[in-house]
Parts: sequence; C-alpha cells; structure tokens
Amino acid sequence: MPQQSDHNKALAQLDELTEALSSGTFVNVRRMLNALPPADIAHLLESSPPPTRAVLWQLVDDADEGEILHELGDELQTQFLRGMDAEEVAAATEGLEPDDMADILQRLPGKVLKEVLRAMDQQDRSRVEQVLEYPDDTAGGLMNTDTITVRARHTVDVVLRYLRRHDEIPEMTDNLIVVNRSDRFIGILPLRTLLTCDPAATVREAMETNVEAIGANMPDRDVAQLFERHDWVSAPVVDEQGKLLGRITIDDVVDVIREDADHSLMSMAGLDEDEDTFAPVFKATPRRAIWLGINLITAFIAASVINLFQDTIDKVVALAVLMPIVASMGGIAGTQTLTVMIRGMALGQIGGSNQSWLINREFLVGLLNGVLWSMVVAVAASMWFSDWLIGAIIAAAMVINLVTAGLAGTIIPLAMKRFDIDPALAGGVVLTTITDVVGFMSFLGLATLFYA
Repeated sequence: MPQQSDHNKALAQLDELTEALSSGTFVNVRRMLNALPPADIAHLLESSPPPTRAVLWQLVDDADEGEILHELGDELQTQFLRGMDAEEVAAATEGLEPDDMADILQRLPGKVLKEVLRAMDQQDRSRVEQVLEYPDDTAGGLMNTDTITVRARHTVDVVLRYLRRHDEIPEMTDNLIVVNRSDRFIGILPLRTLLTCDPAATVREAMETNVEAIGANMPDRDVAQLFERHDWVSAPVVDEQGKLLGRITIDDVVDVIREDADHSLMSMAGLDEDEDTFAPVFKATPRRAIWLGINLITAFIAASVINLFQDTIDKVVALAVLMPIVASMGGIAGTQTLTVMIRGMALGQIGGSNQSWLINREFLVGLLNGVLWSMVVAVAASMWFSDWLIGAIIAAAMVINLVTAGLAGTIIPLAMKRFDIDPALAGGVVLTTITDVVGFMSFLGLATLFYA
C-alpha cells in the first residue's frame, strides 16, 4: 500500500537523521534534511522530541523556512515564530501565497504582526492585509487573492493570447473568472471550454453563469461542504456587494476537512486539535488535568447516587457485582448515538425538519436493543446468583438505561448546538453522567423497591 510505504519511509528518515545527530555529523544531517520537500521536513519536525526538533530547525535552509512553517501545526508553528524577529518572518514568508502567509502571520502578537507587514513590499502587504481582514475560519480567511480575470466582451482568441503572456498561471487554476468593469463576479470560463471552443466566440458565449460565488464571511466548514457536494477544484470569493476578492482552492479545503476531523477526535478527550504529540511534560499535564477534574466531578455525582442505596447493596451483595453492566451498556449505546449525531451535524444533514424523526428512531433502537440484551443479561444473572428476581430487576434497568442513552445521545448535541457549545467537546461528559446516574438509579431503585 502506498500510504504504508510513505509512513515507513518517514520513520526511516527520522531514524536516519536521529542516528546522524547522535554521531555529531551535522554536515550530513543538514544535507539530508534540506534534500527533502518542505512537507516532509515539517513532518520530521513534528515527529521529533523538543531537543531534536530544535537542532533540526537550526539546520534548515533559510529559503525553505516559510514553506516548512506553513506545513507545521499551529502550536509548533507558533513556537518557532517566537524565536524569529520581524525581518526574519518577512523574509521567510516572502513568495508564499497570500492565504498561506496570512495563516502564519495570524500566530504573531499584534505588535510583531505590524512590524512584519511594514517589512514587506507593497504588493505582498496589500494582498495579505486583504486576507487578514477576515477570520481564518471563514472563506475570506481561506481565499487566495492571486486570480486570473477576464471580461465577457473579449473573444476567446484574445483571452488565449493574454494567457500566453504569463510565464505561469496560478496553481489549481481550472477556471478563469469573468468580471465586469466594476470587478463584480458574473461567471466562470472553464479551461476545458476555453481550449475547445471557437477562437472567434466571445467569453459571454462560452462562459458559465449558473455558478454562485462564495461569500467572504461563509464559515470554512460550509465552504468544505460546498466543495464536497459540487466536486469543485476552485471557487470564486466575493464580498457583500458581489465584488471579486479572490478564490479558494481544493488544497485549502482539504486542510479544513483534516482540521475538523482532528478537532472532533481530540475534543472527545477534551484536548485541543493542535495538541503537540511531543509536548513537554509540564505543558501536557495541565491541559489534561483540567478535563480529568471535570470528569472527577461527574464521577462524584454518580457515586453519590450509589451512596443513596448503600443499605440495599449491603443486603444484596450481587447488586455491586452487576451495577457496572447497566452503566456500561448505557454508556456504549449513548456514545454510538452521540457519534452518529455529531457526524450528521458536521455533514450538514441534520436540521429542524428531521430532528424529531431521529429522536423517535433512537428511542426505538434503544428500546429494541434494550429488550434483546436485557433478556440475555437477565438469564445470565439469574443463573449466576440463583435468583430470578435480580435477573428481572437488571433487565428492567437495562431497558430504561438504553432508551435513556438513545434519547440523551440525540438530544444533547442538538441542545448544545443551539447554545453554541461544541457537542464533540462536552457531549461525552454530559452523556456519561446521565447514563451512569440513570443506570444506577434505575437498577438500585428497583432493587430497593423489591427487596425491601
């Protein structure tokens, strides 16, 4: 598999560089390091412990620093930027695309950012400032201002001669953008059309006008969904008046999709998506400690419920043995529902018109699974402890908890979304607390009722 071979290759490169560093042959390390593409160098830096990456960064050629910085995660990028002055940052980012340059500069403190902008030439500064006007999680923050525009009245032959005057055209150019005299977007001219139509035809005759431009303030997640839905390679970006500002290309959208996936994965554990795998101990510890503290509070809530039924547990020791089964089954069922809901919300599939259907569906799924597995557990518990009553109690508690888990896993992310809370970050904690409390309360409450 190509991906596996790339992974093995990266590990081999890291081992080779580490061995060369250990032997003190820095000349060989510099040669080996700078022979790699910037993306590979960035990967090696992110895959190295702090002492090693500090040495490797010193050995990187100055001309490649900007490309490497662009490929790094936010945390490591910020760390290296702190060690550079304004002139060094300006020199490193020179030649980058405006959107890539803006991504790097946004990591700088305001005072340093102004110094870097002053150190740039006028053309780069104006392009970057245009991108910096918008938050980095919007279409305006993603866009590249390097575009090729044409007028509708020109002929295809004129456009072709205009293109031949360029040494090169911007990367990912699959369409020319058609604008009027006021630079307002009116359509696109696909390159495949440009190359095959009659040279005497006008751009107006050949262009496509059924394409809507992306508003500069559109969230980047919505932009990614549009690209996925329409299979775009690039798309124009306009302001509120319809004036062309730039374009977004698929490589930037892939970064958005990857960052959203990282965010969802890491948020489930209460961590930042830019968490450095090789972060120092004293930096990693407090980040994890906060979330552990939150979970400890929820654990005390569940423990307090158990404490309410201490007398019953003392009389029927089997309850203490079986309690984790009820809570565990509810937690798994709720997590399954929560994961499906978060994924559906991320894909833009869940709205006001279909929420009630999902709630009813998860209620029935929880009920059917509860009935199925409660019978299995009831038989096992009854045979284990030679008590059919305890089997019936745990069966009823499991049905209650699985139905609750399905409803909670559906309603919690919808409610959090309404209050602008990230369900991936806090949904798991709230859900686990609910399933634990309901599971213990139903099981021990029924046991108290019948055994009393």
